[in-house]
Formats: sequence, C-alpha cells, structure tokens
Amino acid sequence: MQNVLNTLRVLEELASRQPVGVAELARAMELPKSTVQRALGTLRTAGWIRQTGTPPTRWTLTTKALLVGRQATGELGLRDVAVPVMEELRRTVDETVHLAVPEGDRVVLVERLETAQPVRIVLPLGQHLSGHASANGKAILAARSPEAVDRYVADGLTRFTEATIGDPDALRAELAAIHARGYALNEGEWRTDVAAVAAAILGPDGTPVASMSINLPASRCDRSRLDDLGVHVRAAAREISAALGYEEPRTA
Repeated sequence: MQNVLNTLRVLEELASRQPVGVAELARAMELPKSTVQRALGTLRTAGWIRQTGTPPTRWTLTTKALLVGRQATGELGLRDVAVPVMEELRRTVDETVHLAVPEGDRVVLVERLETAQPVRIVLPLGQHLSGHASANGKAILAARSPEAVDRYVADGLTRFTEATIGDPDALRAELAAIHARGYALNEGEWRTDVAAVAAAILGPDGTPVASMSINLPASRCDRSRLDDLGVHVRAAAREISAALGYEEPRTA
C-alpha cells in the first residue's frame, strides 16, 4: 500500500513541477531517490508520464492525466487534448504546427503554434484549405470511407498549382499511400512556397475529427526532411486520438 501511495504522491508532485527530474522530486518530497525512481518507472509503464527528450532526463505528464481529469468532470475538448501535444511537437521539430477540423469538403484551421525561426509559414486561423491539395485535407480524406472519397471526387478536383493532383485515380492512389504510411505530404500542391506534413486525428469510432500538420517553407525542406517530420506528426496525432478514446486495431 505504501508503494501505491508514494507513486500517487510522485504523480501529484510531478504535475505541479513539470518538467522535473528525479533528484528535484526526491528533494521536494523528502523521499529516497530510489523510491522516486521506482514510482516514475511505474507511472511511465502505465502511460501517465513521459521523458521530455532533452538531457538531462526530465519528466512531464502525458495526455492520459488530462483525459482522466476531463472524464471526471464530464468534459473533454479537442483543443484541451491537442494543444499540449502540439507544444511538445513544436519544441521537437521547431516548425509551425497547425490543428485543423473538417468543414464540409474542406478543412479549417483552428489552432496554430508558431516556430521561432525568422522565415516561417503563417496561415490565419479560420483559413479554409482544400481537401485534396493540402496535407491536412488529404490526411482527413484518406481516413474517410471510399464512398466519401467518391463523393468528393465527383465534385471535381480544382488545380491550384502545377503540382496539384487533378486526376481522380491518381488522388485515390495518393490517399491509399497516405493511409499506409500514416501521414500526408504537401509539396507545393496548394501554394508553391508551402510544404507540409499532416496526420489525421481519429475519434472513438475511427472517423477523422481533425488533423495536425507541420508547415514550413518549401525552400527549407526536401522529401527526406518531410518524411522525418511525418514520423513525428503521425506519433503526435496517434497520441491525441488515443486520448480522445480511439483504440488502434490489434494486429494478429
């Protein structure tokens, strides 16, 4: 019982001091460092905390704590869950991160966290993006049913740049590739100066409720860089999806 109480105390203390290291927690709680380390190991295994990824090792809460708290009050909002994950993503990649939600056949930007780099991509909140010529739009479209894709294609595929996909079969092939790798790419398909990667955020029933993207000037990236960023945005989107109640299908 004492081990359980110590673990809960560590969780509460970490929440008030995060990001925090084991030595600082041990001093603040007047507990042996070994006791705090065991508690942190338990909390990490249970998915309540994670390392910040920068030395020295420091710990912070995951969105699981937020999910439980919101469930206790009967309230859980997309922004509440997404923004802490977006902040961590921005710190990791040092590029602008956007959150978008579906609105008809397009998506609309609802949140933005900007990079500190002097040359950046800044899109206004409320900006509508194409469903087939933006990373956010393609990420959401790839997560929808084939019937929904057919309805979208039937309305025509507007060309925005020379790189925009205008052929329905080519778009379907692109959406299949997005579904397989878990993130969408935009290499100048909406605006020639904008590159982006995005991943869909899924609700409990598996339907896309939002997408998250990393946007940067096309001049500052190549395909290799975009694929590297795609891995990061895919992991972040999956974390948010899980916090919203989505469960990944189990593989055989």
